[in-house]
Amino acid sequence: MSTPTTTDLRSRMPNPLPFVPEMAVVAEGLHKVMKNGSIPQVTIHLLQLRAGQMLGSTYFTIRETGNLRQAGEPEERITAVATWRDATYFTDAERVALELVEAVLSPNPSGERVPDELYAKASAHYDDKALWTLIMAIAHIGFFTPAALIAKPIPGMPPGQNYSEQERQEA
Repeated sequence: MSTPTTTDLRSRMPNPLPFVPEMAVVAEGLHKVMKNGSIPQVTIHLLQLRAGQMLGSTYFTIRETGNLRQAGEPEERITAVATWRDATYFTDAERVALELVEAVLSPNPSGERVPDELYAKASAHYDDKALWTLIMAIAHIGFFTPAALIAKPIPGMPPGQNYSEQERQEA
């Protein structure tokens, strides 16, 4: 059985921008915040990779794995994101970012998702601007999760080229 390539893959839906161009303004704002220099881009990619893994999103997982490789991150660190709690490859600040994204994305029926102790840990590693940047990096994933899971953009393709041009068949 052959493995499909990105040229064989199709998204479920076409590019959303012709239908909802306002979405680009929100996305642009989130991207600007994430690149404000208050935290390393690698940290953002690590937490977004973990989010993709947790959400079961092939699109996010492949995108962030590629971003980390492009940034020169070793394969051991990329692979260890799934088991970051036991891995020795991450700084304390990266660990807090990974713990924070897990807390936000994991239901907690017995209490709040981000307890005061976790907030205290995060604020010990990040100043207010950096903490807001982390929050917006997590919000970025939250903003695009429905598109990744419902519309299924093509993994490995750059934004703007990650949707098939197709017309929906009327039933």
